[in-house]
Amino acid sequence: MNNLEMSEKAKPLLAAVIKHIRENVDPISEEYHRLGEGRADRWSYAPGQLELLETAKQKARDSGLWNFFLPNAETGEGLANLDYAYIAAELGKNSLASETLNCSAPDTGNMEVLERIGTQAQKDEWLKPLLAGKIRSAFAMTEPDRASSDAKNIGMTAVLENGEWVMNGEKYYISGAGDPRCKIMIVMVKTSPDAEAFRQQSQILVPIDTPGVEILGPMHVFGHDDAPHGHMHIKFDNVRVPEENILWGEGRGFEISQVRLGPGRIHHCMRSIGQAEKALDLMIDRGLNRVAFGKKIVDLGKNMETISRAKIEIESMRLLVLKAAKAMDVLGNKEARIWVSMIKAKVPEQVCDIIDQAMQVHGATGISQWSPLSQMYAQQRTLRYADGPDEVHHHVIARHEVQTFKDSNSRQDAAKSQNKALGSAGVRG
Repeated sequence: MNNLEMSEKAKPLLAAVIKHIRENVDPISEEYHRLGEGRADRWSYAPGQLELLETAKQKARDSGLWNFFLPNAETGEGLANLDYAYIAAELGKNSLASETLNCSAPDTGNMEVLERIGTQAQKDEWLKPLLAGKIRSAFAMTEPDRASSDAKNIGMTAVLENGEWVMNGEKYYISGAGDPRCKIMIVMVKTSPDAEAFRQQSQILVPIDTPGVEILGPMHVFGHDDAPHGHMHIKFDNVRVPEENILWGEGRGFEISQVRLGPGRIHHCMRSIGQAEKALDLMIDRGLNRVAFGKKIVDLGKNMETISRAKIEIESMRLLVLKAAKAMDVLGNKEARIWVSMIKAKVPEQVCDIIDQAMQVHGATGISQWSPLSQMYAQQRTLRYADGPDEVHHHVIARHEVQTFKDSNSRQDAAKSQNKALGSAGVRG
């Protein structure tokens, strides 16, 4: 558990990823975003954008840098969670980097689910094009009229009729559903309302062009619609899909969530650390190159201490996430859940603080369209809800600690009672 070194096998891959980002992704990023400005249809890509992206993707494929995210799998590179964690930190430094290696959320989680528990037919139809980077996908769980942080509250229904699932309900903040390349959704629904609480939900594959699927529009994050990726509000009105579109069988929605959430949270957190490192670099660069009150900004007030604390926090977060990744590799997803909850509660909140400090050093520019910091902050603040809000993870950690304390005291009390009994027996003897 305490050996957090990257494997010798993966070290050349990390070096190759860093080289790919520097040579193939960073040089196209500014032009990619420039091309997308002012396009007539916000929910499409401007001419030239996808061509730039596909060129970088092809260079990654040609270099063998593709589908790193599936831990210990035959598909893709099959890296351990610990090894991929190092790579994810680098991917977090450029918003295009993950997609050029076909390692973007929510596709990563969806591909992992299909790879682990999909039928061969499901893999042939959806996993193969996802692994090839030909299509995108979405995961639909959160609902606008229910506290979806408690997944038992999911209300969207799916009823089996004549060999088809008939689905009704609404979902919102469905990330990626605005992308014209998005072709398939995994949808969390209630199929068995009379079963025990954790057996009522299922996950079903729904092609996004199925009749009855209506995208009502984008949800905005701090006023931004994040087009064309989007976080969409979707209505399902008597949507019908074949019975065989269910994943892993009826009532297994919670089990499937455990397959995807642990690795996904590690990926998010390591990419977040990459964002924190980028924010720190921007903070230092601004501080060294701007002068106020006769001094460089870096030398004003407590800015040097702010830089120091940011670096300390980044390295602390890195160690915690690497240990969570190692726990998943050594203990498995279920047993490592406490470590995963610790990083999910800690990292997005702390990265928000570091980005906020970087914005402060930038002054008004830091919250403007001239700086990437405001968008970075919006992404990190949103991550404090995604895959479970902070409060849920703190509850999981605290509940575990309380139970561990009770169990320890019970063992100590039992040992004292046993020793007392033995002592009494010795006196009588």
